[in-house]
Amino acid sequence: MDRLKVGIIFGGRSEEHLISIKSAQEVAKNIDVEKYEPFYIGITKNGAWKLCDSPGAEWEDGGMHRPVVLAPDSGVRGLLVLDQGKYETISLDVVLPVLHGKQGEDGAVQGLLELSGIPYVGCDVQSSALCMDKSLAYVVAGDAGIATPEFRTVTANEDIDPDRLVYPVFVKPARSGSSFGVSKVSGREELSSALETARRYDSKVLIEEAVVGEEVGCAILGSGLDLTAGEVDRIALSHGFFRIHQEDEPERGSDNSAAVVPADIPTESRSLVQETAKAIYRALGCRGLARVDMFLAGDGRVVLNEVNTFPGMTSYSRYPRMMAAAGLPLAEVIDRLLASALTGKSR
Repeated sequence: MDRLKVGIIFGGRSEEHLISIKSAQEVAKNIDVEKYEPFYIGITKNGAWKLCDSPGAEWEDGGMHRPVVLAPDSGVRGLLVLDQGKYETISLDVVLPVLHGKQGEDGAVQGLLELSGIPYVGCDVQSSALCMDKSLAYVVAGDAGIATPEFRTVTANEDIDPDRLVYPVFVKPARSGSSFGVSKVSGREELSSALETARRYDSKVLIEEAVVGEEVGCAILGSGLDLTAGEVDRIALSHGFFRIHQEDEPERGSDNSAAVVPADIPTESRSLVQETAKAIYRALGCRGLARVDMFLAGDGRVVLNEVNTFPGMTSYSRYPRMMAAAGLPLAEVIDRLLASALTGKSR
């Protein structure tokens, strides 16, 4: 029996480039190569697409790789590979976009995949774009009856009167991930610097209340009514906020936080977090997979923080750890994701 041809896209031009490479390396270790034939498509920081032997650490600088494009022509349904001045076509059965952040989770690549006609894993164009913009996600989730933080958006040239805010607040790029550009502001004198930091990553900035409570998360797998929730985790912080992906050696752990899986919270709270995560996932139109980050407030409410439509799959990432704690190792998660994309259940 022929193996199914899987295009695995990784890298990308966002600030989460390195995280994507590490995620792809874990996927490479766990994908069933007796069942699937993987084709690794790396996107450099400059936006060049390359067909690689593997997502190894040196894939951009060495090894065997050729220029490649994903054809937007649905008659091709695959890759066009440049080889000695000529194009070779490689058909694909399904694509797994292991991409994080801008041009990965925001609907850009998903739009290209829609044009290509190739089934793909994960959220579609609309839900990807919606979840990427935290302010829009808050509006839609709020309309669905889900608690969200109080917030306001700030445009590129807008000035804010610092005396009108109730501190502490979080200042963050509206469309970024992995805590890049995020600052906790304890007083008016810190606001200007925090806005400047956030604007390095996005022209649209969010200022939101600091919710008092525990930071929790829930991994979701599936689509529609057929959803599987992973174990809930809790971020135990000694100070600051969760930013493990920005640390020098995240594989060795964080200097200010640890993810506790299963979360050490009451059983009733665990169930509420899982059900709220599913409600958020459905309200925002997600499919395939996502990690829903929330706060378990002191009054028992579950408040939305953000939704990651393709969460990290690294050795230290929260999504695979939550799924493994629920009895689903990464190899099985990958298998389910590819199967659902191929059968159209995620579409």
